[in-house]
Amino acid sequence: MKMEIENINYGDEFVLVVDDEESVREPIVAMLEHLSFKADSAVNSEEALEMLTQKPYTFLLTDIRIPGIDGLELIRRTKTTHPEICSIAMTGYSREFNYVEVINTGATDFVNKPFVIEELEAKIKRAIIERNVRQELQRLSITDSLTGLYNQRHFYARLNEEIARVKRQKHNLALILLDLDDFKRYNDKYGHLAGDELLQNVGKIINNNVRQGVDLGFRYGGDEFAVLLVDADEVIAEMMSARIEKGIEKECGITASTGSAIFADNLTAETLVEEADRRLYRSKEQRNNLKGPQRVAAF
Repeated sequence: MKMEIENINYGDEFVLVVDDEESVREPIVAMLEHLSFKADSAVNSEEALEMLTQKPYTFLLTDIRIPGIDGLELIRRTKTTHPEICSIAMTGYSREFNYVEVINTGATDFVNKPFVIEELEAKIKRAIIERNVRQELQRLSITDSLTGLYNQRHFYARLNEEIARVKRQKHNLALILLDLDDFKRYNDKYGHLAGDELLQNVGKIINNNVRQGVDLGFRYGGDEFAVLLVDADEVIAEMMSARIEKGIEKECGITASTGSAIFADNLTAETLVEEADRRLYRSKEQRNNLKGPQRVAAF
């Protein structure tokens, strides 16, 4: 996390400057661009709100006193519609607005006009650091530290989100549950460090097989994993299950059992998991019956 904080790249930041005075607005844009920020400008809140829907801005820098919707209301609306954007208020009337009042609107910071670019840069840099720390802490809270996949806590949050989206958009959603076969025996024979390495490799195999930015892989618990496939039917779910199973057997030397289920209107998050779980254990029983007494010979 420290390395990410220290390696701040201004070129990744996109600032929208809002001020009704061109003589103020355009020099600020020029100063920001000199520091390698990307920057646009708007003359009022109405224009700014429209622009915020069109480009991936990371910062809003707005004067408080602007005609029509004032800067504080613009910050409030931006916080509601684009909570990921950091807002900094600026004003030449500092006696009329106190710091607490501005921060309570959702602003990250406050700067008095006139200001030098070094002061503005320092405030933006601090806001970037604070934002990056929040994002990293959020990432850690939903990530399994061993495998790098999402954790069980995040699984249920995302599953409910995806089910709500399915109901709105009427597309498919598939769930795969995966369980390593004889993992306890593997741990007993090779030790827990080898078992941890095996789980890490399974996490990589899952990540390498799902569609990045679309599907989601989770460590469900112990040696159990889950995969959410967005807009995928039963054929795709079975194909993905087989691909992951083959990858694990080839690269890890251990087999895995999977069970998949497709969301239907009569299901809840819990019943979808239960259905995938039933199919998983049916698959595991069939595999064990086929292997018989030789099922752990590979170890």
